[in-house]
Amino acid sequence: MKYLVILAFLSVSTLSFATGSDSTKAVASLPSVSLKNTDGQSIDLKSYGTNGKITIISFWATWCKPCIKELRNMQDLMDDWAEEYNAELVAISVDDSRNSSKVKPFAAGQGWTFDILLDPNGEAQRAMNVTNPPVTYLIDTAGNVVYTHTGYLEGDEYDLEEEIKKLTGTADSSKKDKKK
Repeated sequence: MKYLVILAFLSVSTLSFATGSDSTKAVASLPSVSLKNTDGQSIDLKSYGTNGKITIISFWATWCKPCIKELRNMQDLMDDWAEEYNAELVAISVDDSRNSSKVKPFAAGQGWTFDILLDPNGEAQRAMNVTNPPVTYLIDTAGNVVYTHTGYLEGDEYDLEEEIKKLTGTADSSKKDKKK
């Protein structure tokens, strides 16, 4: 019976993670946390919330296959999102200090053009209540967290785009007029 209870708990936990349920505690705004980019420059995470752009923040790791798939798919959409919604993508690597040196060549090999920050000590993760990647946040132009999603399934990037449309007031503009 004890094993049955443990198995049931693990099944529910795994299903919850795989389907992208949101178990992340709410964060109201971007915290002021200093992280380094892949060139070694220090950047305050909060600065992304005050630059006048809609910001997508994705916590990821080089060992996380759903993270990589999500970032590949978002990379394919980012040119359009930047133009249509004035959006930017920031990927925060949660790789530890032993693996953080792999992040820059890994990202270059993927052809990723968005900003990549390193969080080897977990400061941003703790500040934003991230336990397991991938976790994606949508930040408005005032630096407020307006949407959070945990996990990744193919197509989640289109759900994110719908949230961006709501934020920019363009949710109805994608509907085509019906012709008579």
